[in-house]
Amino acid sequence: MKPWVTFAGGVLVVAVLYWAQAVLVPFALAILLTFVLAPPVTWLQRWVGRVAAVLLAVTLVFAALGLAAWGLTWQLDHLVEDLPGYRANIRIKIADVRLAGKGGAVEKLQETLAGIKTDLETSEAPTGTVLRPLVVASDQVTGFLGFAWLGPVVGPLSTAGFVAAMVIFMLLERRNLRDRLIGLIGYGQLATTTKVFDEAGSRVSRQLLMQSLVSLLYGIAVFAGLYFLHVPYPLVWAMLGAALRFIPYLGPVLAAGAPILVSLAALEGWTGPLIVLALFVVLELFTNLVLETVLYAGAVGVSQVTLLVSVAFWTWLWGPLGLLMASPLTVCLVVLGKHVPGLAFVGLLMDDTAALAPEYGFYQRLVARDQSEAAELIDSCIKTGPPASVYDGLLLPALSYAERDRLEHRLSLEEEAAVIEATRELIADAAETIRRYAETKPPAEAATPSVLGPREPLRVLGYAVNGAADEVALAMLAHLVDDLPIAMEIAGARMQAVELVSLVGNRTFSVVCFADLPPSSSSKTRYLVRRLRSALPELRIAVGRWGPPALADENSQTLLDAGANHVASLLIESRNYLGGLLEMPRLPVPDTADAPDLTAPPT
Repeated sequence: MKPWVTFAGGVLVVAVLYWAQAVLVPFALAILLTFVLAPPVTWLQRWVGRVAAVLLAVTLVFAALGLAAWGLTWQLDHLVEDLPGYRANIRIKIADVRLAGKGGAVEKLQETLAGIKTDLETSEAPTGTVLRPLVVASDQVTGFLGFAWLGPVVGPLSTAGFVAAMVIFMLLERRNLRDRLIGLIGYGQLATTTKVFDEAGSRVSRQLLMQSLVSLLYGIAVFAGLYFLHVPYPLVWAMLGAALRFIPYLGPVLAAGAPILVSLAALEGWTGPLIVLALFVVLELFTNLVLETVLYAGAVGVSQVTLLVSVAFWTWLWGPLGLLMASPLTVCLVVLGKHVPGLAFVGLLMDDTAALAPEYGFYQRLVARDQSEAAELIDSCIKTGPPASVYDGLLLPALSYAERDRLEHRLSLEEEAAVIEATRELIADAAETIRRYAETKPPAEAATPSVLGPREPLRVLGYAVNGAADEVALAMLAHLVDDLPIAMEIAGARMQAVELVSLVGNRTFSVVCFADLPPSSSSKTRYLVRRLRSALPELRIAVGRWGPPALADENSQTLLDAGANHVASLLIESRNYLGGLLEMPRLPVPDTADAPDLTAPPT
């Protein structure tokens, strides 16, 4: 599909969402409430039946919302009536502010602004013209039109009634609606549609539940703090603060602003208002760092930057209700992007999981010639997992990816060589980091098992079959076996099979370890293994076809048939094989059964 067609389709969708918001906003709100109320309705209908459970749940929810709105309005009316009594205190605060700014920069700024305002009024008024205020008088409305004050109330009430009716019918017919939607999408997508419904419902319900719990605890803390600080109407500010926390980012600021302003008007002096300000700062820090971390972490599953952009978009599109529904709607989009192939880019952009697997991120940094950030990824991998797995998890895959991209003409020979050389330089840093990390841990958590007593060294020859990348891989194996009594020598030059046989026989090596990284063919390795086996029958031969799961060989039997004693797809496996020849403890092999599909090229 052409890019301009996709862009035109996106613009059309946004235009329809904006133009039809009078219908779509209540409809979206009803769907979200249906997701939230479905679990309690399912639980209630076991005892009272479906119809009674739906009516009971919807009635309780909307009655609670209505009572809360009425109580908040009633309390605000009383607050407005009490405000004139705070006039003297407000005048004292204003006088204090003016006194603090007298003779300073504030006073000079005020004088400058007043002078500019006077000059503008003088220049706009014609000479000799007296400006008089225009008084507009209106006749008192009587009769039936006196009920015009009901206009602002009828709109929200009718919308609420419409949403309540839609929620009732959606809950009553949710199974029928689900089946019809599955039939509309197609039976071939039955599994995908079911997963989308289940995950969207669970994630939206969990998000709203955790958000409600955080808001409730926040409201209780606000009420207790304001009550003991003698701020008028603490219940109003507690309810308002709990409600406004449902609005991301902007809500907490508005929740704190109103009671702080009221404390300035109602409390004498400046100590009380400053304590109120400190109260909200402490509560916000505690809520963000403790409550949301413990209760709310991962509930949304959306990156913070994406959520901020989503809040701005839905607020621009649908106003205050869009601001309230931004988080649930974004969660639904992320779920669709996760399960619908055509919307996979949505999940990639919005989800809070890592966009790149660690090995791809490391390889991307090497291609970008950024060894500093690559070193940071190595340190993070060592600290968050088994330290020795950094070789198989980060360093080694970069070599295989570079060779694959060079074979597919995405990298030049020079660029592949730069990746190999950067990996070679980072191996020593990784080994040093592993050593320092092992020194800070108890023996049971050390990176590699320790050796008990002196042993006769096992002489091992490492042979790189195809070039520099294989030599770097052998250097990683050498670092892995540093703690074992193994004397490992890496052949630094390519040689023919006859020369290799002569070298092994003359130097009396006990083991030959071939490094042949995929995706290159293993035919040359099979030939070398066959020649060594025929010339030196007692020699132990190990082959390392080390690489990420996506590039690993499907079958290593051909190498075993050629005469190899052991074929490994991970460096840890080769290390354990060599340690087994010495009857040494083995390192745990990383589980690659659930490894992600990494066949796509990195971006």
